[in-house]
Amino acid sequence: MNTTLSLLTKNVRGVLAASAAFSVMAAAPVYAQEAEESAKAEDFEQIAVVGSRAAPRSVADSAVPIDIISDEEFKQQGATDMVSMMQTVVPSFNVNDQPINDASTLVRPANLRGMASDHTLVLVNGKRRHRSAVITFLGGGLSDGAQGPDISVIPAAALKQVEVLRDGAAAQYGSDAIAGVINFVLNDASEGGSFEARYGSYYEGDGDMIQMSGNVGLPLSDKGFINLSAEYRTADDTSRSVQRADAAELIAAGNTFVADPAQIWGSPEIKHDIKLFANAGIELSATSEAYMFGNYAEREVEGGFYYRNPHNRGGVNDGGTNDDGEQLLLVGDLTGDMSGNCPTDIVVGDNVLENPRYINEVQNNPDCWAFNEMLPGGFTPRFGGTVTDMSLVFGTKGELDHDITYDVSLNLGQNEVDFAISNTINPSLGPETPTEFSPGRYTQSEQTLDIDFTKPFDVGLYEPLFVATGFQYRNESYESFAGDTASYEIGPLATQGFGIGSNGFPGLAANSQGRVSRNNIALYIDAEAYITENFMLAGALRYEDFSDFGDTTKGKIAFRWQALENIAFRGAFSTGFKAPTLGQSNVRNVTTAFGTGGELIDRATLPPTDPVSQLKGGEQLTPEESESITFGVVADFDNGLFITADYYNIELTDRISTASGIALTEEDIATLLEQGINDASSFSEISFFTNDFDTTTEGVDVVANYSMDMMGGETKFSLAYNWTSTEVDRASDNISDFRIRMLEDNLPAVRYSATANHTNGDWRFLARMNYYGSIFEDHLDSALPIDNVGSEITVDLEVAYNFTEQLTVTVGAKNAFDEYPDENTQYAGIAGSLYPTTSPIGINGGFYYLRGVYTF
Repeated sequence: MNTTLSLLTKNVRGVLAASAAFSVMAAAPVYAQEAEESAKAEDFEQIAVVGSRAAPRSVADSAVPIDIISDEEFKQQGATDMVSMMQTVVPSFNVNDQPINDASTLVRPANLRGMASDHTLVLVNGKRRHRSAVITFLGGGLSDGAQGPDISVIPAAALKQVEVLRDGAAAQYGSDAIAGVINFVLNDASEGGSFEARYGSYYEGDGDMIQMSGNVGLPLSDKGFINLSAEYRTADDTSRSVQRADAAELIAAGNTFVADPAQIWGSPEIKHDIKLFANAGIELSATSEAYMFGNYAEREVEGGFYYRNPHNRGGVNDGGTNDDGEQLLLVGDLTGDMSGNCPTDIVVGDNVLENPRYINEVQNNPDCWAFNEMLPGGFTPRFGGTVTDMSLVFGTKGELDHDITYDVSLNLGQNEVDFAISNTINPSLGPETPTEFSPGRYTQSEQTLDIDFTKPFDVGLYEPLFVATGFQYRNESYESFAGDTASYEIGPLATQGFGIGSNGFPGLAANSQGRVSRNNIALYIDAEAYITENFMLAGALRYEDFSDFGDTTKGKIAFRWQALENIAFRGAFSTGFKAPTLGQSNVRNVTTAFGTGGELIDRATLPPTDPVSQLKGGEQLTPEESESITFGVVADFDNGLFITADYYNIELTDRISTASGIALTEEDIATLLEQGINDASSFSEISFFTNDFDTTTEGVDVVANYSMDMMGGETKFSLAYNWTSTEVDRASDNISDFRIRMLEDNLPAVRYSATANHTNGDWRFLARMNYYGSIFEDHLDSALPIDNVGSEITVDLEVAYNFTEQLTVTVGAKNAFDEYPDENTQYAGIAGSLYPTTSPIGINGGFYYLRGVYTF
């Protein structure tokens, strides 16, 4: 055993505890000073290496539920992005497709144990992962306004395993760990490697995906390693759409310029997705080592947006109505002195293109302008952007005198999103408008210093008292950059009722860009000991002080009792918090959404301290506070059956979310204009972040594993079951009744997967059944209730054959029987979505794939 591994093994209650996966609460104690080398190696294997589903997914001797997922589990499924892979293997991890959902198209929000995406703390090699710059303005209710890390930038090829702590852990790790902690452990092999090529497509014949990835381990002198991983992926978009009713009416009236379908619902196009990761370590002495790891990733995504009707799109074609209630066409005067005498009373009728007044007085009149001349069939913007992510972590760890271990590290992380929108216009610029815009970019940067120590103390208990303590300093900033001038420019037609800025996603104006920052310090102490041979008690206390809103102290206590030889009980009580992010407190954004009347509106998200926000009830954000209880049983039988069942209850107060859209009055718009927000005349509604509701979430996770010999080979069975229920205990008037329903019922109450993985010689066969309970959907977030998006069962199948010891070819299908949710018969004609857009099984149907892996 090399010194690095020996150190890690010897200090599994120390270095791993304080600076890596799950501190001293995560594993049973080990007498490092008394154990022989073989015993230490065995314990290391138990805690940090799980080779297959047959081995326990939850660490049996932990006081709280932990799933350990091997790299093989990620390879044995059809999903290609990390978010979808996690959903397959973690019982309470949920994620929806985001076909048309603003910034969520770029970074999909995921949910652990019924919480929002930023209630889960993400670590890589035990170090805190920085946030994404993307704020989920439209997050399907539960994650509205969330700003969590982007785990999709982590390639599966870079992983040794993933560890999921399903318990509140803010007292151990700080802000965000209300739902739990996900730790991505990087591959640390110093030799060998693999190359993988994968192709896949949906049964419908779209969404073609090509992915190539590789990993190689190299020695770093004779005392270290460097492990390199890379992944490249592209994917075509999909369409599960029907023609909108208004678009169909235009076509029927003779408008031949309307596309069919006018609006696309489906997965966005991934133009390119590049992921690079490096992990390195080297021995400095017999008792110390240095380490470094980091990543670079870049992903360009483009998806669909809402169709703009050429008769009534506000700020583009809508000229109001006459006394008879008939729709009028918006016509602009292009003359400098308004001498064009342009008509303002043209009735659009069924097809304005055939109206003689439009043809003679507008189309053939150089002094007058209507966007029907440029876009006679209306238009559907294409929205997306480029996400760039990078990080670098370096440090040193080892052992000092008196069995003290240390870990000192510096962590640098940055995520940037550069938005893009095309096939759209700045209406106020009239015929001079471009059709492609860069509406702005946002950057989240974080720098963290960690100093951790651990030491065992002999205090007369059955085993030593293990204590971990440490200090953390973190600085973070959120910076917004203005878009190109045309994306927010106030053109000459602005005074005539034409909208300002790139339609669909107006650019951030130069006077609204800026940078905000804050810092915080934290001190913590963890302690754990086996009081008796069968009873372990653990506790944690953490103090944090933020420069922008003050300090907080949180705690945790946990136990594990080995009641019988094969059965143990475990539980924990903890308090937690999530600090409001800088983005949530300061961001300005405008997006297009459906209003409650079914019409498209521009909704501005303003800082909660903005005067207009305060006029509508906005206040400075405060931290969310939580109290969490878990209680469970672990059964490890001699026949190989392993079961864990854990109940959790999370009470979360002062939850942060965006307010439901609030209509603006003329006085509100005037106030915004006085603030220098010159495009305020285009806004219909505003929103802001609030601490406006409390929830109680409870649930049960069951994980079971069993392995047996059958049919001349070995079969590994596994079950992952979750039941979750959320109730909104308090909500202000800023949260609508439909938002409350989404918070409570948009995730399936019951979800489980049962897997059988059979190996026989060079063959491997996998079958997985996935069950998703029914949900409620507020279609388009616009008070269009779909009360029962029915429960669904999907099946994944996979067959693999080892042609040689190095080459394996796999063919498989995700959702093999091509299941779809029940069709959206109620509201399909409004926006053209054939299925409920937040269905937990997605809207794309079956997906088949072919994968080849060469190892060396």
